[in-house]
Parts: sequence; C-alpha cells; structure tokens
Amino acid sequence: MINEQYKYSALTEKIIGCAMEVHKIIGNGFQEVIYQRALEMEMNLQGLKFSREFEMPIFYKNNRIGTRRVDFLVEDVISVEIKAVIQLEDVHLAQAINYLEAYNLEIGLLINFGSKSLTFKRLTNSKFKS
Repeated sequence: MINEQYKYSALTEKIIGCAMEVHKIIGNGFQEVIYQRALEMEMNLQGLKFSREFEMPIFYKNNRIGTRRVDFLVEDVISVEIKAVIQLEDVHLAQAINYLEAYNLEIGLLINFGSKSLTFKRLTNSKFKS
C-alpha cells in the first residue's frame, strides 16, 4: 500500500511488487543470480527504468580506492540489493546501507528471495546530501 509519507513510496511499491511476482513464480532455493535475471525481466515488463549491477567508484579522502556494484539502480534514485539467504543478517543490512552512502542515494531496498516468504527492508540514508 502506498504511504505518501515515505519518499518514492509508489516506486518502491512497484519494485516490491515485481519481487513478489518473481518469488511467487519461482519460489526460494535458487542462487542470487537467478533472482537477478528474473527481477530484471519483471521490472522490464513493468516498464521500470534501471541499470543492473550498477558500478560506482568509492572514494576515501578524495582518492578513488575501488568500485562497488549495487544489484539494481532503479529510476536513478532507488538502490536495490538482493539476497538469496535463509535469513537476512546485520551484515546484509550494513552492505545495503553502505551502497546508499557511497552512491549518495536517499532510499534503498534490501530484498531477500531465500526465505519461504519474500522479505524486504526499506532503507533510508541518514547521511544523504541533496
């Protein structure tokens, strides 16, 4: 259900709907790459604009020290990190939040296809600079 108090609520709902459709059709138990491919197909069917495995440079004190890839960058504003694990752990949450901070994105989704029921978390970057 769209909650207008949350930024990009309609967009995150559409992404979660795509993930629910994927989970409904193929269930749990596959490797993460299978869910990436299926979610890519479903988001295309739903008309979402996105980049898969979007790569961004990581800086430390203005020096480039490497790159990171988020599973999906949707509509240039939402990062989507997917997992295929039995249960989400704090390390998965930390990784998704690090992507938000590194890319200076305000909102992200962490979606887990590995459990019997699809689970997801909506994340907000408290360090976001507009």
